This record gives sequence, structure tokens and C-alpha cells, in this order.
Amino acid sequence: MTRAELEHAIRAACDVAGDTEAYVFGSQAILSQFPNAPPELRQSAEADIAPKNHPERADEIDAMLGELSTFHSTHGFCVHGLSIETAILPSGWEARALVIQNENTRENRGICVEAHDLAASKLVAFREKDRTFVRTLLIEQMIDSERLSEVIRALPVPVADRERLVSWVELTERER
Repeated sequence: MTRAELEHAIRAACDVAGDTEAYVFGSQAILSQFPNAPPELRQSAEADIAPKNHPERADEIDAMLGELSTFHSTHGFCVHGLSIETAILPSGWEARALVIQNENTRENRGICVEAHDLAASKLVAFREKDRTFVRTLLIEQMIDSERLSEVIRALPVPVADRERLVSWVELTERER
């Protein structure tokens, strides 16, 4: 996905939901902070988006813009309409979020999870693709390992899980 495609996804999601603001919290949120992110961070052809003011309309977004929709086949990417509650985000993430708002979003606001918050959230699932994503962010020096560890400590998960994730970050940083 490209930054322009993410902007299109924000515009389309807001149109479907009848909203002017939407949260972007999947891997493609990285494009808010790094519009020219390396290709390995832009592999996903889907944007996870939740309407901010009409969360009950997330299913409509998914039906109209999701996988196998006409939108997907027309544009080559899709929008997963989800609830923001499906993401496990660190406390204070909203204050750190970045906004995409321009002509291509039709001045709708895409409220995107900041890179460290995104990385911490991705690590909670601890899938191989998520670890690879975060490892790339660290290798490319797009995020700082110490800051990431701080953010992980603010995740609403059990202490043992936070400690395990911080250990993974420390090990990954040493291997770099």
C-alpha cells in the first residue's frame, strides 16, 4: 500500500461510515509518519480503519470496502472496518497519534497510531509477520528500542507479557 492509497482508504471509509474522522491502527498506519516507508513495511494491501464518531458502522466499511469487495477488486487494496477496541494499544496513544488530512482524504481526518505505539501493539499478537514488521522498524532506525520498551510497559496486558516483549526487543536490538 502507498500513502496515496491509505489516504484513499481513509476517504472511502469516512464516506461509507458518514464520519469525518477514522482511526487507522493496522500496519499501514506507519505511512502517516513515514510516507515513503520501505517496501517490506508496505506489503499489506489492507488498512485497518475504525470510524471514530460512528463505531457502530465499522461493519458497513468492511462490507463495502473489505476483502473481495468491488472496491478491493477495483483498487487492489481493501479496508477492514473494525472497532478500535480490537487493537491492544498502550495508554496515552491518542495523544501521540498523527493525523492525515488533506485533499486526497477530502479533508477527513485519519488518526493514525504513532510508530512506537503501533510496534508495541503489533508485538502483542507476536505473530511472525508482526515481529518481522517491528524488526524492520528497528533495523531501519524508524523507532528507538528504548522508547519502544517504555511504550510496551504501558500496554494493558499482564506484567509477564510486557516483560517478555521487552526482552524480545532487547534481544532483537542486540542482534542488529
